[in-house]
Amino acid sequence: METRELRYFVAVAEELHFGRAAHRLGMAQPPLSRAIAALERRLDADLLHRTHRGVTLTDAGSVLLREARAALEAVEAAERRTRRTALAAATDGPAVVLAAKAGASAELLAKLLDAYAAEPGAVTVDVLLCGPGQQEKVLRDGRADVALLHSPFDDTAGFDTEELFTEGQIAILPSGHPLAVRPHLTLAEVTGLPDLPLPRWPRRDGTFPDGPGPQVRDHTQLLELIGLGRACAVVPGSGRVQLREGLAAVPVLDAPPVTTVIAWPPHSRSTAVAGLVRAATGV
Repeated sequence: METRELRYFVAVAEELHFGRAAHRLGMAQPPLSRAIAALERRLDADLLHRTHRGVTLTDAGSVLLREARAALEAVEAAERRTRRTALAAATDGPAVVLAAKAGASAELLAKLLDAYAAEPGAVTVDVLLCGPGQQEKVLRDGRADVALLHSPFDDTAGFDTEELFTEGQIAILPSGHPLAVRPHLTLAEVTGLPDLPLPRWPRRDGTFPDGPGPQVRDHTQLLELIGLGRACAVVPGSGRVQLREGLAAVPVLDAPPVTTVIAWPPHSRSTAVAGLVRAATGV
């Protein structure tokens, strides 16, 4: 299969409409329909159910959509990494990009960079600070070479990883709230606060889930809302370092533990990535 065919199929599978998919691809509908039909003949599989009401995916189509997305991401990642490597060689620019969530693992990140800088042959590290959940995406699509991820929030499937540490979670509340003086809380107590709803973070497609909590995109915004008494949050225990006046942290005993890992593509042969992994596991 060609990447062109995969892009055609993904557009149709996501739009579930040949006309909209053709518009998205900037092409006419008839050649798109012919290309999908030819792909089905080559695979000897029906990928789509076509009715007068629209288009739906078959089981085989669902499998191909998942695999096609992964294949296209891998192609784009290879292109980005190749271009960045060539640019670095030509301009003596950053040789390795490390992605991390802004506001999380700040202390670990500082120690990691210091430890790596002391390694023989260390190169320049460009730190890419991301919004929640974005560091996994930039690692997959080739904008980063290595990333700090947080399980169970980030998907580590398909990456090589090394576990760095595991921690419990805390509730961040306005310091004047009655629960702020408690020695510990449960998830049910935190999620049941009508006056302090949990925030709504964007999904991977950029949309927000329904709910009463405020929409937030970064930790600075979140902490401001908590200080104003508009929200609360459950975050990894290392989030204590971000607390400022007017905020309190209370352990949440039954919240799932969070494991921070360093992750990289399994095919990577970068000595800089290997050095960053060594540095991370040593701090």
